[in-house]
Amino acid sequence: MSVAQGKSKASKKKAANATKRLRLGLSIMLALLVVVGGKLFLVQGLDVGGMAEAALDNRLRPTVLPAERGSILDANGTVLANSVIRYNITVDQSVNTKTESFKRLEKVNGKDELVTVSRDQGIAELAAVLGMDAGDVRKSVTGTRTYYIVAKDLRPDVENRVSELQIPGIFSEGTSKRVYPNGSVAGGIVGFLENGTTGQAGLEQTQDGILRGTAGKRVFEIGADGLRIPVGIDELTPAQDGKDVKLTLNSDLQYFAQQAIQTQADKLSAEWGVIIVSDVKTGNIIAMADTNTPDPNDPGKVAAKDRGVRSVTAAYEPGSVEKMITAAAVIEEGKAKPLDTFVIPPSLVVDGQQFDDSFSHGTEKRTLAGILGWSMNTGTVMAGQRLTKDQRHDWLQKFGIGEAPEIGLPAEAKGILTPADQWDGRQQYTVLFGQGVSQSTLQTVRAYQSIANDGVMLQPRLIDSYISPDGTEDKVAAKPPRRVVSEETAQQVRDILESAVTEGQIKEAAIDGYRVGAKTGTSQSPCDDGTAGFCGYTASMVGMAPMDDPRFIVEVVLQRPKGSIYGITNGPVFRSVMSQALRTYNVPPSKGAPVRLPQFAK
Repeated sequence: MSVAQGKSKASKKKAANATKRLRLGLSIMLALLVVVGGKLFLVQGLDVGGMAEAALDNRLRPTVLPAERGSILDANGTVLANSVIRYNITVDQSVNTKTESFKRLEKVNGKDELVTVSRDQGIAELAAVLGMDAGDVRKSVTGTRTYYIVAKDLRPDVENRVSELQIPGIFSEGTSKRVYPNGSVAGGIVGFLENGTTGQAGLEQTQDGILRGTAGKRVFEIGADGLRIPVGIDELTPAQDGKDVKLTLNSDLQYFAQQAIQTQADKLSAEWGVIIVSDVKTGNIIAMADTNTPDPNDPGKVAAKDRGVRSVTAAYEPGSVEKMITAAAVIEEGKAKPLDTFVIPPSLVVDGQQFDDSFSHGTEKRTLAGILGWSMNTGTVMAGQRLTKDQRHDWLQKFGIGEAPEIGLPAEAKGILTPADQWDGRQQYTVLFGQGVSQSTLQTVRAYQSIANDGVMLQPRLIDSYISPDGTEDKVAAKPPRRVVSEETAQQVRDILESAVTEGQIKEAAIDGYRVGAKTGTSQSPCDDGTAGFCGYTASMVGMAPMDDPRFIVEVVLQRPKGSIYGITNGPVFRSVMSQALRTYNVPPSKGAPVRLPQFAK
């Protein structure tokens, strides 16, 4: 082989290797292009990983716009609870300090145009909106802190003007403050909030979903430098304010009743007391007063046990006020009439059980009216014996005993009404005069309301309506009325109750110019500490007026008042509150002579 041929072969080999290297390099470059192109396609086209969306999310700055919590109003629109929305203006100093100028959209000759605004101008405008010194504002927004409060408790309109300035690093945060202008008036009913946001007691708790509303949101876009992008996303979702809750309460009468029961409880050193005033024609509760009522502005000042509404939560043996149900049952069943005669011994023994009265007497001839007028256990048992055990149970149930009133408050008691087949030898009779059965004050008021309303029971109402932010008012529906006894029976029972005031032992319930019917009740109160036996008494009085056309039911209850039970009376408090209710609603005086059924039979 010649030298020339060797060189030619080497040259060809070198060229072939170069070609291979070139092809390899092109292949690698092509592969890289495919990888890069594919990545770009995934990111910009398909965005499988949501990277574009994530990048956008990182640029969005949301601000929560709190909804205004609805108010709680009395029947006349008096505010018992309302909220005010306020904003704090904050700054990220690290952003504002380094921004000498920024751009924002402004109307120029009717068109949106981007204009450049200096930091000094932005500070001056912010100071003007906030009503602050420009130098103080400059100090607040200058520095390295990422969070600093520039101004507090601003109205929503001021916050909106601050937002429109679009100043870099300036943000807002919403707050809501709940206030109770009438303090402790209906405080337990209204309730209060936990941490200023969540209903913790009363209507604030049960109506939280109605009152709360739905928060809104403002979202705008910022760049990598932390500055707001003038032509970027700027979205506003307005808050939907909560609805107002309008009650049936009359706050003036509520205040009067609270003062009356507190004075009575203090006078007799009672553990607690309640008063309810109910409208016979509607079932509306116009006052429901407790002792030691909390002020929702500072509920911690009273003990936890006093923060509820005992008118609906406390179930107790009602005592002799239950005798009205027994009388209504025997009359409706055709077993007795108001003037039927009962020969009553000094002490009654039935099935080995002895029953006595609160006063000593010999063998007497009494009418059914006289039995209730003098609150005789013996006579009540004799009348009630004319009913079967099942009838006694069923009539208590018909009058709502064992059924919670459901007026919208927490922890409403159903009371205890044991099935008739579980009654022992004594309980089958004691339920006739309010022992061996328990109920709340409102349950008793509901039973008396049905008698006052010609035998038709109405559901007690505390919440009258919901009022939307636009002023639309939606009435809260009540359960359908139900007839308990006939109109004739209801009238006869009312005559018995009126005679208890005119001829019986309850003359202290009388009110000048108005015909009144009433019944008292006394029962032993079980000890709270779990020990056996009884610790004091529960004393009550319930009545209606005016008897020619009943308008109101009032019940007064004291738990464990001190002193002799025979010397304790709720008559003066009953008269005071009933008289105030009649005056408040301009109820005209009674017409016609009062009913005076004989208490003794000839």
